[in-house]
Amino acid sequence: MKVAKRYAESSKLVEKNKQYEIKEALEIIEKMPKPKFDETVELHVKLGVDSKHADQQVRGTVVLPNGTGKTQKVLVFAKGPKAEEAEKAGADYVGGEELIPKIQNENWFDYDVIVATPDMMGVVGRLGKVLGPKGLMPNPKSGTVTMDVTKAINEIKSGKVEYRLDKNNIIHLGFGKVSFGTDKLLENYEVILNAIIKAKPVAAKGQYIKSIAVTTTMGPGIYINEK
Repeated sequence: MKVAKRYAESSKLVEKNKQYEIKEALEIIEKMPKPKFDETVELHVKLGVDSKHADQQVRGTVVLPNGTGKTQKVLVFAKGPKAEEAEKAGADYVGGEELIPKIQNENWFDYDVIVATPDMMGVVGRLGKVLGPKGLMPNPKSGTVTMDVTKAINEIKSGKVEYRLDKNNIIHLGFGKVSFGTDKLLENYEVILNAIIKAKPVAAKGQYIKSIAVTTTMGPGIYINEK
């Protein structure tokens, strides 16, 4: 089935202007025509905050109970015993200063998350212009700047995801695969949404959650009623 036809068939299952309960929305996703790959199920949450203000940022991490369905590749910037620890913990790549030209000059991005020990942030900082736009810069708030590299790697590999606002005050996040089924996706959704609600900034005024939609990689958006 061609992409356009599959999208049209999927759209027939979704009523325009209707807000669905999350379980019903996930059941609809299960019924949609399937492409040849296992689609990611995405969450899009528009918040009533202004990301231009530092005191209205919404950012954090959460470990999904059923993982993401994707094996995350981890690059660790560390040296000495911490580099050895990272290798033992299952990091896909471990290194230091020698990786800078590889990333800068060869566009090497064969990893999903970067972890760094605090003493390596001077080195990693030199990659800010390259890593920043890709959302790969390690950050203490997301637990990716840490001396406990074993814990960081284990959490990432077991389904830890980061949520953060984009410039339009929307959080975009994959929270599983279509093959998970409704129940597992529902568990992941509830964990993420609760984390976003708890992360509400004190400075946020008025309605915090403006809208929620779920979609698949190539499917139509389904709006969720969370009032």
